Amino acid sequence: MPVVTVVIVLIVVGVLLWLINRYIPMDGKIKSILNIVVVICVIIWLLKVFGLLGSVTNFKV
Repeated sequence: MPVVTVVIVLIVVGVLLWLINRYIPMDGKIKSILNIVVVICVIIWLLKVFGLLGSVTNFKV
């Protein structure tokens, strides 16, 4: 996946998360949970994109 695509996806996710946090009225705890879930999903996606997660999931004991 080209680096430009990764950067565009990160910008879009960031803007969408900012819009949700800014304009949708929610409790602070729900916003925190939403932010944590989105950040974890983005980190897992980045690890898969760069091929670091595939080697971890294929590990056998």
